[in-house]
Amino acid sequence: MEHNAWIQFGSGQELWNEIYSEFGIRAFMAGNTGVQMGGWLQKEIDLRADFRGLKIRSPGLAAKVVNRMGATAVNTPGGEIMPALQAGVVDTAEWVGPWNDLAFGFYKVAKHYYGPGFHEGSTCGELMIDLNAWNQLPKDLQNIVFGASLTTNSRMPSEYFAKNAGSLPVLLNEHNVQLHSFPDDVLRTMYSLSEDVVAETASEGEVNRRAHDSWSQFRHTSMEYQPLSDLGFTRNRALTLGT
Repeated sequence: MEHNAWIQFGSGQELWNEIYSEFGIRAFMAGNTGVQMGGWLQKEIDLRADFRGLKIRSPGLAAKVVNRMGATAVNTPGGEIMPALQAGVVDTAEWVGPWNDLAFGFYKVAKHYYGPGFHEGSTCGELMIDLNAWNQLPKDLQNIVFGASLTTNSRMPSEYFAKNAGSLPVLLNEHNVQLHSFPDDVLRTMYSLSEDVVAETASEGEVNRRAHDSWSQFRHTSMEYQPLSDLGFTRNRALTLGT
């Protein structure tokens, strides 16, 4: 919700257009897997020190956080994660969530399932179009393409939520997976390091700084409102219904 709001009603889309125009591309949000899990581990994590020496499948900016935690990030393609786990190329891996992870069979190698992760609260897919081709489309066809991307962007997270919710009991009850949350002090360290890593992107260029500033300000406003929105509602529901 926060990410969609920033892209559509903050300055996210405008900044996106500016950056991608340098590559001759126009892009729109077109699907989202939502909040992703923290991953599959061979043993439980109790302290930050437990990360030291681990080889963790993790891509992108999250890999920098993993490295600063004392582990070694390995950028393994999706189709190679299971063989890498089996062969010991990686000690732990994250992919998406219960639905996809069940299909990949990670439970056959690791039984400790951690979530949610710190790294992918909004995992957005994009529709990319050649900018010249986009500019040549009449306005009505541009609206149709944009509308289709928005429909996909709404439908996909709903599908993932439904399928993840249905797949988790299968992992827990049929495959004896143990579900865990990262300890609070580990989470605090993860998010503190994440702040550093993301803030460093602002020094990579003028548009990078503007994008980081816009995103940071919008996120701050969102976090102030969240206790009265999704966060507050689900917290209160959990307290009163016990589930």
